[in-house]
Amino acid sequence: MNFILYSDINEHSIRQNLGHPDASYFFVLKAYRPLLETLGRVHVVTAVAEVDPLYRELLAAGQRSVFLSFTRPQKTAIDLECPTVCVVAWEYDSIPDEQWGDDPGQDWTRMLASHGRVITLSSHTARAIRRSMGEDFPVLVLPAPLGEGLASIRKQHLSTPVNTGTTLTLKGCIFDSRQMNLHPDNLLPKPLTAEELAQIEAQLEASRPPPLTFKRRLVIAKHYLRLWLLNAGHDQTPVVPRVRFLQSWYWEGIHDLLGHSWQDWLARHLPGIAGPLPLPVSVQPPPPPRDMPDTSLQVQAKVDGVVYASVFRPADGRKNWLQILTAFCAAFRDTPDATLVMKFTQSDLAAVYAHLMTPLAQLAPFSCRVMMIHGYMDDAQYARLYQSASFYVNASHCEGLCLPLMEFMACGKPVIAPDHTAMQDYIDESVAFVVDSSVEACTWPHDPRMLFRAHRHRPDWGSLKKAYEDSYRMATTQPQDYQRMSMAAAQRMQDYSAFSVLQKRVEDFFRLEPQSGHVAQVTDGAPC
Repeated sequence: MNFILYSDINEHSIRQNLGHPDASYFFVLKAYRPLLETLGRVHVVTAVAEVDPLYRELLAAGQRSVFLSFTRPQKTAIDLECPTVCVVAWEYDSIPDEQWGDDPGQDWTRMLASHGRVITLSSHTARAIRRSMGEDFPVLVLPAPLGEGLASIRKQHLSTPVNTGTTLTLKGCIFDSRQMNLHPDNLLPKPLTAEELAQIEAQLEASRPPPLTFKRRLVIAKHYLRLWLLNAGHDQTPVVPRVRFLQSWYWEGIHDLLGHSWQDWLARHLPGIAGPLPLPVSVQPPPPPRDMPDTSLQVQAKVDGVVYASVFRPADGRKNWLQILTAFCAAFRDTPDATLVMKFTQSDLAAVYAHLMTPLAQLAPFSCRVMMIHGYMDDAQYARLYQSASFYVNASHCEGLCLPLMEFMACGKPVIAPDHTAMQDYIDESVAFVVDSSVEACTWPHDPRMLFRAHRHRPDWGSLKKAYEDSYRMATTQPQDYQRMSMAAAQRMQDYSAFSVLQKRVEDFFRLEPQSGHVAQVTDGAPC
């Protein structure tokens, strides 16, 4: 079997697209690839246009092929010759089954019916699809395989409840609450000094137009008369712009010389000239550049104590990161050895800078430590992040899989997380401090109509705060219980995403012959 893979984002573009909604599909492709290489030949293409020519070439050689599209369903092709299967990452309890904006592609049932089958990352997504497509619709539930890399990290590093000191390194920037002036008074606008007030007054005075002397009124009249004459001989010039010349001359040259009665009379009888000028389109000056850190530098920081880690895109409202932060600071306001490390997967720091810094100042003062990390980390640097953590924290409204959560668990890290949506497949009290949540109505995120067609979950803030407190107590006073939960988390991921289990699912879904010691050949158009 030949597996043809495509994602809109690849290895060459991922650094520039961190935080893009399509970036998660690239990471899923990257996770699937080693598994598929054990089952057949893998071809990674750089464009959908390459799929059918490659398919025909392989077909002529008597070889089967399937195209796996790691793209959003509404962007997935339905007119290819090559058999196509969409890999769907979806976190809501219903799929878009209606179109909008005269775009039939927004109705996912059309794409699914065309392909005849689908791959999902969780049983939660599979249930949502079958609600629209029927219980017999072929769905392969295939969570991202985590591979042996994380298992080797776990073997090299015994997970400990209290970190004695780990240095994190990356290219980017690190915001450390212990290095920042977070006094709440900093949120208040600072009063202007006498020098600043004088400067503003001088700028206003310089921007005022010169006084309307008799000579200047003649210049204004001459200017608009000249424009009138220049345009009078052009038939293609509409009448309205010519009237605008008179209107501009009236308002700029003589309006202030007339009494109110004359102004009202002209406005009633000559509204095209003496009527109010249309409001100009306001042009907002660009905001002053912030004193942003240089993200091209190599930076590092040391973390220790009971370390809580979370990886997310700040612009993604589903991740509910503000609740993670506020509950942490409330639980550990007087606990200096508690540290929260928040790793951002978003390339545009300027777009979220104020949203990140303001809550820290609002929460101050606190004794616990908050570190916000922005920048790209390679595999070795991520390994250090895995090793540094005592726990991983998730407080999402909904998840299609949550690969970072699974990765930390595979490294033997107990977690704090709710057990809804995709996390139902692998979260329970043996591996996590489970956060309570309740159901609430929501919209499909890409539906411009903003109609309530789905549901998500609302994590309970008090339950999250208690989970922090209970986990800290375990880490500092019950190391044996921590080790049991650590081993259970690693074993859960082994059972959930082991190659042997997932290989059998893929073989059955695509009706492949069982593989024995197969070493696949790989061809690459977009290496990952």
